[in-house]
Amino acid sequence: MSNLKLPLQRINRYDVELCVFCNRQSRNFTVRNLFRFASRLGDGVFWYTLMAALLIRYQTAALPAVLHMLAVAAVGTIIYKLIKGKTLRPRPFNVYPAIVCVGKTLDQFSFPSGHTMHAVAFSIVVVAYFPALLWLVTPFALLVALSRPILGLHYPSDVLAGAVLGAVIAILSLQI
Repeated sequence: MSNLKLPLQRINRYDVELCVFCNRQSRNFTVRNLFRFASRLGDGVFWYTLMAALLIRYQTAALPAVLHMLAVAAVGTIIYKLIKGKTLRPRPFNVYPAIVCVGKTLDQFSFPSGHTMHAVAFSIVVVAYFPALLWLVTPFALLVALSRPILGLHYPSDVLAGAVLGAVIAILSLQI
């Protein structure tokens, strides 16, 4: 077990250093506001608006995609809350004074990033039904993911875990 301790300490150090670097970018007014806006849209506003737009544009033909997104959201939320409740990892701004919170938290724990998980999961599901929307959802999902460490809300490893979790949930849901 001690052989693993040193590599894990290094990974943690790089995670914190990358988080500090990302968070420093928020000192720029334009960067901070861009990522605050992306994060706010990532609270669900973007995805619910997209679902409504799909229903308006494609009517009942969009219903399978919208219901699939809602099912993925429900499953993702349950899994993410279970993980957060078990890991109880504090947010980076609560641990490291060099990291400043410039965003809004939805809860007190960091691991995994629910915003990123949902952004990745929704993007995969939407593109499975409407491939032409890749140009829209991919950049938005990236903005949401980047917003989390830039705003000081998550470590990069939280974002990576959220992305992997979202991808797994979405891909498995498409297999069913």
